[in-house]
Amino acid sequence: MGYYGGVEAGGTKFVCIVSDEKARILAETRFPTTLPEETLKKTIEFFAAWQKDQRLSLKAIGVACFGPIDLQPGSPTYGHITSTPKTGWQNTAVTPIIEKSLGLPVYFDTDVNGAALGEGLWGAAQGLTDYLYLTIGTGVGGGAICNGKPLHGLVHPEMGHIRLPHDWKADPFAGNCPYHGDCFEGMASGPALKRRWGVSANTLPPEHPAWDLEANYIALALSNFILTLSPQRIILGGGVMAQTHLFPLIRKYTLAHLNGYVQSSALLNGIDSYIVPPGLGNLAGSLGSIALALQGS
Repeated sequence: MGYYGGVEAGGTKFVCIVSDEKARILAETRFPTTLPEETLKKTIEFFAAWQKDQRLSLKAIGVACFGPIDLQPGSPTYGHITSTPKTGWQNTAVTPIIEKSLGLPVYFDTDVNGAALGEGLWGAAQGLTDYLYLTIGTGVGGGAICNGKPLHGLVHPEMGHIRLPHDWKADPFAGNCPYHGDCFEGMASGPALKRRWGVSANTLPPEHPAWDLEANYIALALSNFILTLSPQRIILGGGVMAQTHLFPLIRKYTLAHLNGYVQSSALLNGIDSYIVPPGLGNLAGSLGSIALALQGS
C-alpha cells in the first residue's frame, strides 16, 4: 500500500491531505491562503509531521494549484505561479520549495486539471476519455481531459477568460476581471455576482433574476466548449454551483444556444446526465491532487 500527499492550493484556502492509492483520506488540514512563505511553510510542516508521527514515507505529492502556472518542463519557472491576480503570489516557486524541503517528487498541475483527473478516477467521469471540469466560484477555470490526459498546450487552458456575448442593455455590468472586464470569470464568478448585486450570491433567493442571467452566461460558455472540445461530459463544480437550481436553467440555455447543431443523443436525450455536478462533491479538488500524484508516479 502506498501513501500520497495532496495539496489543493486555492486562492482562498489550502487543503492538504494524505491518502492511500484508493483515495481513502488518512489525514487532512486546511488553512487560509495568506502570503506564500507562511502558506507553503504550513504545507511542508503538515506532511513532515505526518511522516514523522506515522513512521511512514509518502511516495509523492500532487499539487493542484490556482494559476496561471508554468507547466513546461525545462522552463526556468517550471512549477511556479506566474501572472496571478492573487496579491503577493506572482512569480512564486511552489514545486521547487516543496520538493527541496521534503525530498519528495512533486507533481504539479492546475487546480481544475487535478479535479478533472479525480473525477475520472473516482467521480462523475469514470469510464470517459474526453471530458471537461469547470469550477465556478471565487474564479472560473476549466480542466479538459483529452484522450485520458490533461490538456496543456502553450501554457494551459484559461477557460474562465473567454469572451462571451454581452448585451449591454440587458446587463450594464462592466465585469469584475482586472485583466478583461466582462470575460466569463468577470461576469459569472462569485465576486462578480457580489459586485453586480451588492450582496453575496448565497444570500440571493432562487427566484432572483441573478440566477437566470448567471445560467445564461454559463450556458454560453458551455456551448462554446461543446463546439470546440466536444467533451463526452461536462462537470460543474465550485461554490456558485452549490446553487443546484442553476443546473436545469443551464441545461435549457445550453440546448437553446446550440440550436440543434450538435446531433448527439447525449445532448438531445440525456442532457441531465451530460451537464452534471461533481461526483466527488467538495472533495474533487483535494482528491484531484492525489490523482496528480498517482498519475505522476
